[in-house]
Amino acid sequence: MKLVIAIIRETQLDEVREALIEAEIRRITVMRVSGHGKAEDVEIYRGKKVVPGLIPRFRLEIAVNDEFVDITVDTIIKTVKSRYKDKKPGQTTGDGKIFILPLEECIRISTGERGSAAI
Repeated sequence: MKLVIAIIRETQLDEVREALIEAEIRRITVMRVSGHGKAEDVEIYRGKKVVPGLIPRFRLEIAVNDEFVDITVDTIIKTVKSRYKDKKPGQTTGDGKIFILPLEECIRISTGERGSAAI
């Protein structure tokens, strides 16, 4: 079992959720979060360094059995990856991040099921 955590743009939530449902991934948790990218994005304004403000995003948490990890990740990437035509080489687009963590245990409270069956 794995826990897939994805940080995505606010505008992409509905599209990602619909794509996951279409891929038969129906159980997700969504949270509003804020953050910013690389520290080197610091700008100089009137001679002072200005650290970028926190940007609102959504954090998705999806517990999946091992056979659904690739399907989940591929669906998210395909749905949110930018296709900017005027992007400069090496420039990032802030599409988000995906983290995959081992999930030690899952327990369904209503039935007491444990492990893969509880997901």
